[in-house]
Amino acid sequence: MRHTITIRDIGDIDRAAAEFLSEIGDNKIIAFFAPMGAGKTTFTAAMCHRLGVRDDAVSSPTFAIVNEYRTANGEPMYHFDFYRVTKISEALDIGFYDYIDSGYLCVIEWPENIEEILPEETLKVSITVNPDESRTLVWDD
Repeated sequence: MRHTITIRDIGDIDRAAAEFLSEIGDNKIIAFFAPMGAGKTTFTAAMCHRLGVRDDAVSSPTFAIVNEYRTANGEPMYHFDFYRVTKISEALDIGFYDYIDSGYLCVIEWPENIEEILPEETLKVSITVNPDESRTLVWDD
């Protein structure tokens, strides 16, 4: 089944994050495929906000590759940014499989750079920037 969520503007992002989280079901590995500037980190921050992560705890893990957050119920959530990763070994060196096998929510930015090691159950979400600057999220389950 194809799912689509449109984010009209930044003021609409909280609603879109809530809708997204309600629609993803039990999926724990989320990969955002989108060009630079499409809002992957901003949308991840909105998801974190909905899950009760402290707003000041959320940042892009571009240099760290992975950030760990705590949701309101105390569970960890992992936020990856593979933009600077050029070899699969770099992802493996940080313990990528340990994170994704944890059973906790894993959100991945720039999954294109490690696509060959993404598990089959990864929910692949594309984010498109529309001519009116709105964003559209699309995924199939």
